[in-house]
Amino acid sequence: MATITTIEALRQIIPATGRTTKIRDHIDEQGRDFIAASPFLIMATTSASGIVEVSPKGDAPGFVEMQDDRTLLVPDRVGNNLAFGLENLIANPAIALIFIVPNTGETLRVTGRGEIIDDADVCERMSARGKAAKLVTRIHVERAYFHCARSLLRASLWDPATWPPPGKISFGRIIAEATADARTDVATFDRNIDEAYKYL
Repeated sequence: MATITTIEALRQIIPATGRTTKIRDHIDEQGRDFIAASPFLIMATTSASGIVEVSPKGDAPGFVEMQDDRTLLVPDRVGNNLAFGLENLIANPAIALIFIVPNTGETLRVTGRGEIIDDADVCERMSARGKAAKLVTRIHVERAYFHCARSLLRASLWDPATWPPPGKISFGRIIAEATADARTDVATFDRNIDEAYKYL
């Protein structure tokens, strides 16, 4: 299997594009509207040793606040408490986001530097369902641009006719297999997870 190891070899297969004028160093008007309509984003961070983590973030449209056209605030809600992405930001502030809007083919890509904000007023302002944000990630935007719709069109992501039946992951099974503990009651564990989902 051939391996590409140089940029020159890569660009022989994928020629460099001149279409870089769409890349901005700030969020433009269309980007601002897109972020206001987005209920979901994917956040990527990298540890000091180079391990990449990708985290989903979601809430009602507008949950990400724009302080200005080069600064975004993303609230951190109740979750699994792994906090790998937040740990990464302490060691390495590089961060990347992809914003998604349902039934829209284009996505908005943002890269920059992130920092963790623990400010009671900011966390309270970014409350949802009566609960203040636990923390807030502030992103200093260095690059922002829209990605074309080809990937989502190929995936038929917004076409219900292509969707499989609703799926369900058993965390109880994962825990039972990882611990090899026959005492783990998979059904009870999964019921507890379902119950926890009621408290977003």
